[in-house]
Amino acid sequence: MTDDEADDELTIEGFAERFVPQGRGDASLYLISPQEVGGGFPDRLRAALDGGPVAAFQLRVKGLDQHALARLAEPLQAICAERDVAFLVNDDMSLAKRIGADGVHLGQEDGDPREARALLGPTAQIGVTCHDSRHLAMEAGEAGADYVAFGAFFPSGTKDAKHRPEPAILSWWATLFELPCVAIGGITPSNGGELVRAGADFLAVSGAVWNSDDPASVVAAFQPLLSRA
Repeated sequence: MTDDEADDELTIEGFAERFVPQGRGDASLYLISPQEVGGGFPDRLRAALDGGPVAAFQLRVKGLDQHALARLAEPLQAICAERDVAFLVNDDMSLAKRIGADGVHLGQEDGDPREARALLGPTAQIGVTCHDSRHLAMEAGEAGADYVAFGAFFPSGTKDAKHRPEPAILSWWATLFELPCVAIGGITPSNGGELVRAGADFLAVSGAVWNSDDPASVVAAFQPLLSRA
């Protein structure tokens, strides 16, 4: 590590120590789908949403063509609309356009937020994966993203993550920028509280909810963690 990098790390730690979440309000829960969303999954989604308020649901299914994804999305999108939960599509802005999704979440290789905005319109919610990079997050904000996502903060069975930021990056972001930030990666009711205290505006959760026999109880268990009071 160079001297400049060391100084940068100290700066990040300083933000974590000084962070006070003034004006950001409580955090919210953001559910990400499992790989398998056919069969009885719509009922599991309904059950999860019975557990407490959820701000958004992201359809993240890999390896299927757009026609198959559109069919799978239809009942899930209807459930989200009934519950006033934003329905986002992972990676594929053209699928988001096709089904009239509320937005899209873009990885670093999935297109530019400006392109997504031009395709999906001014009201679409556009999020961008930024891993552990403040530079990528600032670029995403400048490109018109509605939120930036940092992670994975903890080991996850959902995705093999190569990046492992410290919670202090959330404090740094929340101190300097109004744009919401999402924390993702291995988040459970046992560890999510520290990310909210660090500055996360949303906790993005997948395995903790869908691997449970009672998804509603897990969503309910997250609710007390979301308050900044």
